[in-house]
Amino acid sequence: MFKALGTREILITTLAAAGVLMITMGARQSLGLFIAPMDQSTGLGIATISLALAIGQFSWGAVQPIAGAAADRYGPRVVLVAGVLVLALGSALTPFMGTGFGLIVSLGLLSAIGSGAGSFSVLIGAAAQRLPPEARGAASGVINAGGSFGQFVFAPILQKLIQAFGWMGAMWSLALMTLAALPMIGRLTRGAPVVVPKQAGDTGVMDAMSGALRDRSYLLLHLGFFTCGFHIAFLVTHLPGEVDLCGLPPSVASWSLAIIGLANIVGSLFAGAWVSKYRSKYVLAWMYASRALLIALYLAAPRTEWTFYLFAAGLGFTWLATVPPTAAIVGKLFGVRYLATLFGLTLFSHQIGGFLGAYLGGLAFTRFGDYTWMWYADIALALMAALVNLPIREARIAPPAPQPA
Repeated sequence: MFKALGTREILITTLAAAGVLMITMGARQSLGLFIAPMDQSTGLGIATISLALAIGQFSWGAVQPIAGAAADRYGPRVVLVAGVLVLALGSALTPFMGTGFGLIVSLGLLSAIGSGAGSFSVLIGAAAQRLPPEARGAASGVINAGGSFGQFVFAPILQKLIQAFGWMGAMWSLALMTLAALPMIGRLTRGAPVVVPKQAGDTGVMDAMSGALRDRSYLLLHLGFFTCGFHIAFLVTHLPGEVDLCGLPPSVASWSLAIIGLANIVGSLFAGAWVSKYRSKYVLAWMYASRALLIALYLAAPRTEWTFYLFAAGLGFTWLATVPPTAAIVGKLFGVRYLATLFGLTLFSHQIGGFLGAYLGGLAFTRFGDYTWMWYADIALALMAALVNLPIREARIAPPAPQPA
């Protein structure tokens, strides 16, 4: 069946998945820009708004294995369409919410669950089941780059919309923008739902999950990915606040987030290529160690616009580039039949870290007036993540077969 899939179809499938992720991740990763104007408008406080976004981080992760299991069983189309519609609904309702509980419902639950259902686990799983094995690594890098491109595009656009129409008008505009993912979903899911039939001895998704959760390498992978979530959620939620503390204009925050997204396009493409050449656990260890170094350099540097832009570029290179090697390890350990479900569980651990990164950042600011202790925690967790990936069981990369003369 793979031989019948031409290069053009592989490209279209990959780009359609990348386009959906561009929208769902672009919408989600730009919400930190709304914190200050929402606080000024509603008076709810940074900690309350941070809690809603932190619950959103958790909800986004919690829905991943559920959405993945539904996609593995019923096909990805219905899951993706429902996710986009719920994401749009959550964004549209947010301006009507004047309490912390209301924000938890709209941003912490609806928007987060919607974007989670249209995110990595379902999209990478859908693409992997439609692509030949040799194309999956590069495709995961391109799909991941789509999410980063969304951040690059959405952050400056939403900042301009906030300035032009206020945060409420920008949020309603965001709700409309997310609906552009629907035709891409139709293209991605066109044709046969999967190319990976149920194999003899396959006892179902629950047994696959149970076996995976007893695997030491899988659990170590979760521990490292937890750290990735902590970093990303802290920064995407509180980088605008850090910029404000340094006396710099809000545009520095929006452009920093955009630069992170742009740099991660490059990083994701490199990561997709690296997983075909090097063992993914070493790629992950290098990425996490580099984050610790970058944060240390940031803390030692003067707080200028260019410091933020250079920090964003360096950190952005590994921002979500951890996804292709992480998904590759899950696929190597357990195959692709239940990849959406098992990688969804891994993303759940990512978002437990994300919940803590977003919420503890708000508490740290409320308690100490800055984010110093969060930066120190980031460094410690990054070093831990680099180390725990090294014992993961992963076969060596086989050299390419010699071509016949």
